[in-house]
Amino acid sequence: MMQPKGSLTVEAALVLPVFFLSVVCLVYLLEIQSIQFSVRNAVQNAARKAAVDVVAVPVLNPWKLEADIVNLIGAERIERSAIEGGSSGLNCWTSYYDETEGIIDINVWYKVRLPFPGFLNLTVKLNESFQMKAWNGYQRPQMENADDRIVFITDYGVVYHEDYQCRYLQLSIRYVPVDDLPGVRNLDGSMYHACEQCVHAASMSGVYITDYGNKYHHSLNCNGLKRTIRAVKISDVTGRSACSKCAQ
Repeated sequence: MMQPKGSLTVEAALVLPVFFLSVVCLVYLLEIQSIQFSVRNAVQNAARKAAVDVVAVPVLNPWKLEADIVNLIGAERIERSAIEGGSSGLNCWTSYYDETEGIIDINVWYKVRLPFPGFLNLTVKLNESFQMKAWNGYQRPQMENADDRIVFITDYGVVYHEDYQCRYLQLSIRYVPVDDLPGVRNLDGSMYHACEQCVHAASMSGVYITDYGNKYHHSLNCNGLKRTIRAVKISDVTGRSACSKCAQ
């Protein structure tokens, strides 16, 4: 029995708006993921600059931190993104430098617009936060004892590094769809396994990985995706082996 043409028109009128809304929501989800990647990488690089600046002037300047983040992402990219307020939508005011501990506490807040009619003005608040050790450098003495050379370590690492720019120290975070994960390998050729800290159930969309890590993550705020680099004497390093890339 043939279905009346009028009923097909009614079904199309009901289904098509739902379909287009689903497509718009998917595009917005990808855009928000892209924004989070861009902001997080820019915040990490701006924090490294701040870690040097606070040694000369022991105060964290939130204006400069915001300006550095905008310059690293690109003002044009931010203005055409879903970030509420564009370049002025990044808020670093709760960031500070603890001179006693020598730690920079970075907190960056911003809002992204949701794909609903403008008069609703619906947004979601996002945050990037982590800590970084102030970097005061060092001068190598002319007659330096081998046990006093400076190396670099992280809180959760199992090796020490001789090069501050070692690629194992510099995180490169990317997002991959969960269906692609079984075929993805890190740059050392190893598979990715679930992070014990943030993976508690199966992901419905995607996960976060780093180029040289061997864990996948559900949250960008996971400690496994944060990195505090400290300069120490090699004589103070215990229980860690040398990095295969930068230490001999």
